[in-house]
Amino acid sequence: MTRMPFSRLAALALRQLIRDARAGELRVLFFALLIAVAASTAIGFFGARLNDAMLLRATEFLGADLVLRGSAPAAAEQIEAGKRLQLNHAQLVEFSSVIATDDNLQLASVKAADSLYPLRGELRSAPAPYQPEQVSSGPQPGEAWAEARLFAALDLQIGDLIEVGNKPLKLTRVLTYEPDRVGDFYSLTPRVLMHLDDLQATGVVQPGSRVSYRELWRGPAAQLQAYQEAIQAGIQPHQRIETAKDGNRQIGGALGRAERYLNLASLAAVLLAGVAVALSAARFAARRFDASALLRCLGLARREALLLYSLQLAYLGTVASVIGALLGWGAQHGLFYLLRDLLVSEIPPATLWPALAGIATGLIALAGFALPPLAALGRVPPLRVLRRDMLPVPPSSWLVYGAAIIALGVIMWRLSLDLKITLALLGGGLVATLVLGGLLLLALQGLRRLLSGASLPWRIGLGQLLRHPLAAAGQSLAFGLILLAMALIALLRGELLDTWQEQLPADAPNHFVLNVLPEDNAAFSERILALSDHAAPLYPVVPGRLVAINGEPVRQVVSKESQGERAIRRDLSLTWAQELPADNRLTAGQWWSDEPGELPGVSVEAELAESLKVGLGDRLSFTVGGITRDVSVTSLREVNWDSFQPNFYMIFEPDTLQDVPATYMTSFHLPVGKDRELVQLARDFPSATILQVEALLGQLRSILAQVSLAVEYVLMFVLAAGLAVLFAGLQATLDERIRQGALLRALGAERKLLLQARRAEFGVLGAASGLLAALGCELVSALLYHFVFDLRWQPHPWLLVLPVIGALLVGGAGVIGTRRALNASPLSVLREN
Repeated sequence: MTRMPFSRLAALALRQLIRDARAGELRVLFFALLIAVAASTAIGFFGARLNDAMLLRATEFLGADLVLRGSAPAAAEQIEAGKRLQLNHAQLVEFSSVIATDDNLQLASVKAADSLYPLRGELRSAPAPYQPEQVSSGPQPGEAWAEARLFAALDLQIGDLIEVGNKPLKLTRVLTYEPDRVGDFYSLTPRVLMHLDDLQATGVVQPGSRVSYRELWRGPAAQLQAYQEAIQAGIQPHQRIETAKDGNRQIGGALGRAERYLNLASLAAVLLAGVAVALSAARFAARRFDASALLRCLGLARREALLLYSLQLAYLGTVASVIGALLGWGAQHGLFYLLRDLLVSEIPPATLWPALAGIATGLIALAGFALPPLAALGRVPPLRVLRRDMLPVPPSSWLVYGAAIIALGVIMWRLSLDLKITLALLGGGLVATLVLGGLLLLALQGLRRLLSGASLPWRIGLGQLLRHPLAAAGQSLAFGLILLAMALIALLRGELLDTWQEQLPADAPNHFVLNVLPEDNAAFSERILALSDHAAPLYPVVPGRLVAINGEPVRQVVSKESQGERAIRRDLSLTWAQELPADNRLTAGQWWSDEPGELPGVSVEAELAESLKVGLGDRLSFTVGGITRDVSVTSLREVNWDSFQPNFYMIFEPDTLQDVPATYMTSFHLPVGKDRELVQLARDFPSATILQVEALLGQLRSILAQVSLAVEYVLMFVLAAGLAVLFAGLQATLDERIRQGALLRALGAERKLLLQARRAEFGVLGAASGLLAALGCELVSALLYHFVFDLRWQPHPWLLVLPVIGALLVGGAGVIGTRRALNASPLSVLREN
């Protein structure tokens, strides 16, 4: 047998595809792929650019895109590596120093910065204490800016001279805001900003001085990544790299949730489109059994027949994927235009990666979902030309559908880049499909007994389902996936965003107070309660360092790769409390016992305990006030770091540290219009540090608002993909419905009777799909809540409305989608068969 050259086979496939372009299943297959790629590409573009835009805003809280921090100056090669990549660079040096005047002294936190600081965000100052602030470019050499409380502590005026070490500096403005100060809550002394060129003349920084050096970098993401890779090998133990995601716990958490949720919505859209591809591909293969048998009779080998139809789908998939990628690229521009008033003005440009990833998603979906029905075309026996009842030998179902599941898993992993989301959706979806599909088959069998007393339209409509129970169950599962995906996205959108908003209520603390002296404790607490209707308790704060775990030096127990390694390289803020803080939850052990133990107790934050490999009963040794104190771990706590309340890694049992000098800290919400009262509070308690975190709250609320609106638009793609599944499911059985309708009309059935039968059939199918969607949504949401979003799951009774929605949606669409079966001429249909 002579083999057909590949070029002729490819040309034949193209001609057949063009000839069959008007076939219903090809149109559905084309648009299903188009929607899958458009949704994936648009969400990929939009999510990447939106995430970059939010990260851009989050970098304001670092003052740069990337910070190399260390207790010693950066190596020359680390600086040169950034300059070779043409990154913008600024330098900071932070240290504590005594600020001297002719009459007084005051310990202060000094920041020496060059003229390029900050690289992100704005530096703000005022012309005099407690005057309106303005955006400024930083002090010049010979000048200094100081916080208002330093002016109050030393009785200074604008124009006075202060001495930082050996260098006299002129106070020219009042420092009011540093963008990278937002997360630095534990700087207890007044702040001074000076120019880096004056640092050497001060003589303050000497070998052995406690100094923090920061190299600030700004530039494109690719160059920043290249810079990290270039210096990674040379990072010293005293150095660490900070980016926007890990530079602030609250911002990093909000960005992570936003990214996961957008990916989740994208997964739903692509999954639905993939189901539509599978249904359309099944009809594509079934309608080509006769053509495949004829080609086999004309000498085409089995492998060539399979290759012929594979090339047709490859042509179709490539065209649909490219057009879908273009549509997705245009759609993300539309989304950004609609959100232009909310987003930042500087949105990073898009790369080609989302488009290429979207095209790859479409082709993988086509290969994975179309493989099972397509494999049958190569197995059609030539004898089918004479006997149309001859069907192809089915391939190994487990092998073929296993490949489809693997392809689906690859797509989901590629989109989410989160193993937990992938396993939760894929595992939950498979379990829901098997369990609910089995229940549906049992329910269909039970319908047979109910049909004997039913009216004729119901017997005709439900009889269609009972003749092919497996097909009916498959259709119901497909339609159920539509409702499940949309209900799941709506459910998570409402509950996740509501949960996040609950963490940021209107009265969330917007001021932190540190360094309240013990003698001012009662008076300050009274003033705060008068100013604010939402204030946290005052917690004592004592600096201390963890030095040993169960008698072994902590540096021998904790590896350098551990997250707890940072906790042992600095002093921790230690506190004691009689009651468990409101935003803490015990995960192991118990709160303080009435019976005294051998050692005082300490409660450790659970994540830190895990990284330190610390458990209940372990003995921890701390150096506090120059004295080593041993305590026993009595409980582990889960801490809500997003609450804007004072939180601690270590909480000691009362009476454990009360002999050590301590200051107090708290947080409170100051209503709008009480700025004068805040100024008076700062004047009456000059030693206290009052930090405004309203900018951080605004940033988080802005991120949540962006995510909320973005998801509203993402739902459009989910809806479009769902409609594609619905139409594909109807098209898959259209040929049989046309033959059945023609036969019934030839036997005298009226069009009204057939219409009523269709309504009964699709109404029952839609109600069953809605019930499956409700049960599946509860199952998948429970897995996502527990393993991905770390939320407490509870039943959702409103999902019981899904059967009604399914009956209306599927019933209406089914009648409209199968109208050809009612309008086709019985004579022409019967002649074709």
